[in-house]
Amino acid sequence: MIQSDSPQKVNSRPSLFLTILLGTLSAFGPLSLDMYLPALPDIQLSLHTSATAVQASISACLIGMAIGQLFIGPWSDRVGRRQPLMVGLAVFTLSSFALIFIHNIGLFLIVRIVQGLAGSAGQVLSRAIARDLFDGVKLTRFYATLMTINGVFPVIAPILGAALVSLFPWQSVFVTLTIIGVILVVTSLFGLPETSQVTHNQLEPLNFKAVFKNRLFMLNASLLALVNGALFTYIAASSFIFQKDFHLSTTSFSLIYAFNGLGIALGAQLMGRLTGKTSDRNLTRWGFLIPIASSGLMLLNALTVNNFWLFTTALWIVVVSIGFNNGITTAIAMASTSTNIGTASAVLGTFSELVGGLASPVVGLFGSTSSIPMISLIIIFEIIGLILLGLTSVTTTN
Repeated sequence: MIQSDSPQKVNSRPSLFLTILLGTLSAFGPLSLDMYLPALPDIQLSLHTSATAVQASISACLIGMAIGQLFIGPWSDRVGRRQPLMVGLAVFTLSSFALIFIHNIGLFLIVRIVQGLAGSAGQVLSRAIARDLFDGVKLTRFYATLMTINGVFPVIAPILGAALVSLFPWQSVFVTLTIIGVILVVTSLFGLPETSQVTHNQLEPLNFKAVFKNRLFMLNASLLALVNGALFTYIAASSFIFQKDFHLSTTSFSLIYAFNGLGIALGAQLMGRLTGKTSDRNLTRWGFLIPIASSGLMLLNALTVNNFWLFTTALWIVVVSIGFNNGITTAIAMASTSTNIGTASAVLGTFSELVGGLASPVVGLFGSTSSIPMISLIIIFEIIGLILLGLTSVTTTN
């Protein structure tokens, strides 16, 4: 039988150090992906390969992140959070360093998978550590802060990557990731205490079954997955819509994309401020209702005048709502389980990335010169989320 002692919850406000550290750990996605996007053409020339092969390195890292969570989360339930985190950070740092010296696309893709596997430790364990330390309103507000920090990185990372590539060879991006990895290893080693008090039987099988049988958790995890589906629908389609339908330049689109990225951070921060003033369910309900209304306005606009400013404003409201709901749905999902927290965080993250990953090609199947497919798919995700939210309320009362 597995036995575990619940760690003592933090009653005071989280320290600035803990907030920044866990926020950075949760942002391994933008760090590993967005920062090196400006370097893709240079990497293609340097490795003497095709654009398709270099772009596959994005998918390789994402696959690693999705799979890695399923191993690291349950492992942390057995041995605590520090050991898996330190191993993940060390491997991430070493793989980033190795990418500096690779000149073969096949090996480059393999190491990118390893980098994603290791980087998933930051994503899955930042959620688990927060759940170890906080509950109730404190947990929701802390997740809101993490999502705020997370939302800033997609804005900063590509700008930093572009600056590095303009001044130095493409390897400078991975030099920077190596330095970030070393900093996180040192700060986590000396500044992050163990938060999960475990006395597990090391031979006990991984307990995914208990997580999947938790109906309330799985319903709440589905809410976050649907929010992620709407987010990746926007990410996959927005560049084509702005550049092909509205004929914007690459620079103009980049500015709008950055402004929307700040909108995600603003939405998460707004959610944190509203937490405690009404129930989490009410906040989540508004988080689904507002983008449905705003998407409806976008759809009406696309079918009639197709005004650029009306579309851009309504889309920004949708993106802010995604940032708002990302934090709140993460909080209610993690709050609906008090055992197997690392495993639950792994299922939550992998499920969300799976739905998000499926949304990208689905929206592409319907063409890239109109905003209607993107708008329609976002509406579908948000409506299903509203329906599932009703089911979670029924499950809670039963």
